[in-house]
Amino acid sequence: MPEGDSVYKLARRLDRQLRGRTVVRSDLRVPRLATRDLAGRTVLGHDTHGKHLLTRFGPGPRDDVPVSLHSHLRMDGEWSLTRRGKRLPSRLMSQVRLVLGLDTGETLWGLRLHDLELVATADEAQVVGHLGPDPLRADWDAAEAARRLRADPGRPFVSALLDQRLVAGLGNLWVNELAFLTGVSPWTPIGDVDVDALLARAATALHHSATVPGAYQVTTGLSRRGEDHWVAGRQRRPCLRCGTVVRMADEIPNDPDHRRTWWCPTCQPGPGPETRRSVRRV
Repeated sequence: MPEGDSVYKLARRLDRQLRGRTVVRSDLRVPRLATRDLAGRTVLGHDTHGKHLLTRFGPGPRDDVPVSLHSHLRMDGEWSLTRRGKRLPSRLMSQVRLVLGLDTGETLWGLRLHDLELVATADEAQVVGHLGPDPLRADWDAAEAARRLRADPGRPFVSALLDQRLVAGLGNLWVNELAFLTGVSPWTPIGDVDVDALLARAATALHHSATVPGAYQVTTGLSRRGEDHWVAGRQRRPCLRCGTVVRMADEIPNDPDHRRTWWCPTCQPGPGPETRRSVRRV
């Protein structure tokens, strides 16, 4: 699942492949960027904020302002690099949103990328400034994240952690696993939880997943298929801790506060999904 750790790992891979490379041909296949040209700019590196990726470029031949390309993977975005003389299969061409030819002869392809924006690097706040603190960033501010979470103490645990304006980078897998590890129902009011301890655990888990080889999104310490998560994706299977059948509540359509949710009724006492109310947040 593409969450903050997924995008962080992608940024590090793209740094290894692209840092220092110069763009010799660019094709931005979204209407609002169709006339923009990145040719002549050098890739300086990548940064992330939550699930958002920022690809930074140096000054161009006709513009001395460094720029950043903002993108979001959502559930299906992908970046691919092909060698000199190679290209993607023709069946994928309709999904391409970005093509960058590099001075190495390689080509970078962005498929099914969302929210593409090109801004001056100094103005990155225009595209990510609304996000909350990110545990994977050097400027991670746990106190600020705690303040934002506590501002609405009655909000359900999973809904609060999924709100990227409060804490950035935690997606559906992580918030379900964190509810289990905290020992509370996913619908427990966030104000009833030790928020400081929760954020410390979340930051440690996300950093471990993003940086330790073989640990990516393994929450149980066991990498065996079917045993790598405590509850996420394990509906109708026995809880790895107590043996109770893990349950799942379907998402409420078009409501980002209520995604598909997994929990163990024994290990996670508290309110159930019947307490959910559909409220669209804009």
